[in-house]
Amino acid sequence: MKVLLIGSGGREHAIAWKLSQSILVNKIFCAPGNGGTATEEKCENVNITNNEELLKFAIDNSIDVTVVGPEAPLCEGIVDSFSEKGLKIFGPCAAGAQLEGSKIFSKNFMKKYNINTAAYDTFTHADEAIQYLETCKFPVVLKADGLAAGKGVIIAQDYNEAKIAIEELMISDILRGAGKSVVIEEFLQGVEASILAITDGETIIPFVSSKDHKAIYDGNLGPNTGGMGTLAPNPYCTEKVLQDFKDKIMYPTLQGLQKENIQYKGIIFFGLMITKDNVYLLEYNVRMGDPETQVVLPLMESDFMELIMSTIDGNLSSKTVSFKDEFACCVIAASKGYPGTYEVGKEINIANNSSEKVFIAGGKISNSKLLSSGGRVLGVTALGKSIEEARKNAYVGINNIDFEGIYFRGDIGI
Repeated sequence: MKVLLIGSGGREHAIAWKLSQSILVNKIFCAPGNGGTATEEKCENVNITNNEELLKFAIDNSIDVTVVGPEAPLCEGIVDSFSEKGLKIFGPCAAGAQLEGSKIFSKNFMKKYNINTAAYDTFTHADEAIQYLETCKFPVVLKADGLAAGKGVIIAQDYNEAKIAIEELMISDILRGAGKSVVIEEFLQGVEASILAITDGETIIPFVSSKDHKAIYDGNLGPNTGGMGTLAPNPYCTEKVLQDFKDKIMYPTLQGLQKENIQYKGIIFFGLMITKDNVYLLEYNVRMGDPETQVVLPLMESDFMELIMSTIDGNLSSKTVSFKDEFACCVIAASKGYPGTYEVGKEINIANNSSEKVFIAGGKISNSKLLSSGGRVLGVTALGKSIEEARKNAYVGINNIDFEGIYFRGDIGI
């Protein structure tokens, strides 16, 4: 089987690595891939990012199945265009991708189908949003409606901070259209959790839970990033929490999609908040998380390719998904200056150690050298029988890696 994998981050390296282990897979074309996928078994990078060119490549090279990593192509309708040509592709159609592509759509969807979520209101005019702030209890959460590469959520501590944020999003348009409409949402106090689930539109199966660490500095201080590390399973996801998630969030979501006649075949990422008395849905993503994927897939015992094909073919009910009875910890190494202006082009030196797996995110191969090319450069994932063992192994691994300006948090998994 020949696979086309779309994307270039650490998530895509992890997906490529996992798919390469399947006996069903002979070749994986990574478009465009990165310095990690370039050296992964069965993988070959192809420098293509345009959706029309990707479609042409899939046809010309008799690709058996395409797997979409990032959200942008999904929201642009790549699944629809591939499906129209009779090509198999893993991911939701454009209608389903609205769950991530529009915060307003997703919040209204949650409300319509009685899915546990924070109280909210939506605005398309800045003056109305600012006036509404006068009625709010602070802190409050502001969300840009459109895709914003992880920069569209702001927690404002007071009225002035919120007013400035509204002006920047809706008037100054700092997110280039993504923030022209906004959601203003109740702030929930608790612990966040991430759960990826796979669905063919009829059956939905949750994967092992995980915990992301968004802030740049230890102690969850400083600005949010795309994610500085993850732990799986999430220790706060008790059996009760998981059952409440299924009953109040996951199954109502599937039922809502069915009632809306949205054909959804792919991954639904549930971003959760666990409070002292309930579980709430913060947001949907319509693809695998990054760096959640880097801890979920190493724990997965099932053949991921088999699951993907069963999903596309509508046979997911015949499958079960099994995971190792262990913990996984991923620590992200970032470039100096991230998440602001950061440096690139630094040579990455990795000491070989078979007990950890290094997933490249922002790295490229140039003149036979691995060089940094992004803000989040790589992640080191390690397993252990306990949280402490997994953390220890991950930090042993990341301390064997060096590039100029390397930065990573010291408290991932705590």
